[in-house]
Amino acid sequence: MAFHILFKFLSFFILILFPIILLFSTSKKHVSCGVNSIFRQYVCPLYTQAQCAQNANEAVIISGRKLARQIRLEARHEVEQWVASGNKRPHLSVVLVGDNPASHSYVLNKTKAAADVGISSETILKPTSITEEEMLDLISKLNNDDKVDGLLVQLPLPDHIDERTVCNAVIPDKDVDGFHVVNVGKMCLDQYSMLPATPWGVWEIIKRTGIPTLGKNVVVAGRSKNVGMPIAMLLHTDGRHERPGGDATVTISHRYTPKEQLKMHTKLADIVVAAAGIPNLITADMIKEGAAVIDVGINRVQDPVTGKAKLVGDVDFEGVRKKASYITPVPGGVGPMTVAMLMKNTIIAAKRMLKPAELD
Repeated sequence: MAFHILFKFLSFFILILFPIILLFSTSKKHVSCGVNSIFRQYVCPLYTQAQCAQNANEAVIISGRKLARQIRLEARHEVEQWVASGNKRPHLSVVLVGDNPASHSYVLNKTKAAADVGISSETILKPTSITEEEMLDLISKLNNDDKVDGLLVQLPLPDHIDERTVCNAVIPDKDVDGFHVVNVGKMCLDQYSMLPATPWGVWEIIKRTGIPTLGKNVVVAGRSKNVGMPIAMLLHTDGRHERPGGDATVTISHRYTPKEQLKMHTKLADIVVAAAGIPNLITADMIKEGAAVIDVGINRVQDPVTGKAKLVGDVDFEGVRKKASYITPVPGGVGPMTVAMLMKNTIIAAKRMLKPAELD
């Protein structure tokens, strides 16, 4: 009898009283590291990942891989329905110049993702010696090929080829990268267009995670035309327009923004998007408690312990995760989402959702 009473008391304490006490303590920020580790070991199995991370004073780590799998599943279903209705299977053509290992790896990821969702694809390899004129001729042929729905040229290109000229040579309705000046202009005017894949991926991470943007302060560190600027446009524009935006107040920083001034802005930000290509640009002392941090940076650095090369973002992940409410890792955060949104753009191109008259 005494054993049963003791067992019931212990069960009540572990399942009810202990979590309540711990939740109260963590909200007051008086929990020691030892108590936190006990919480993770014994109580976390009873709760969701989000609850556990927040209770342990650490950010929820947003898995870009999981979100990307969800989006690819949606894309696969969309392709199956499209083909079942008697339409041609969407086709993506990728032009790859030179032998840059990183570019080859990125293209391989894209063609694998295409196969996964049911999109046919081809990679057209060209030597570094290809001239700009030859490149433009190739793009013209692909523009006029009815078999090709989506067309992208993997960047960067050799120095003797102007990237802006090449990006503008791809016709807007096949421009699955969203780099053509017409698509960029329409995006800035809050009109439907091909959105650049990485900014769209960031947008989807924020939306699907449930991070609020309306009236919030956002800092975008980085002003590149293909990443930083489009992210800022998506987040600050009107949510009631043709292409709904985030209705946030956005500050953009760049290489000439003094570090102390950047810190002044990030300390006020509800969302920080790091897209500058500078390792450890954003540190824990630069963000406010509970901010959401999206790390777009991809930097190859040498691991001080192993001496091997490794990928890191623009954010001091281990430091910032102890202070933020949400954070994306590198790798496994924004990268997989970029590829997933590229698949969505290819489907849009195949369905001719963009009216040709609007794209002239």
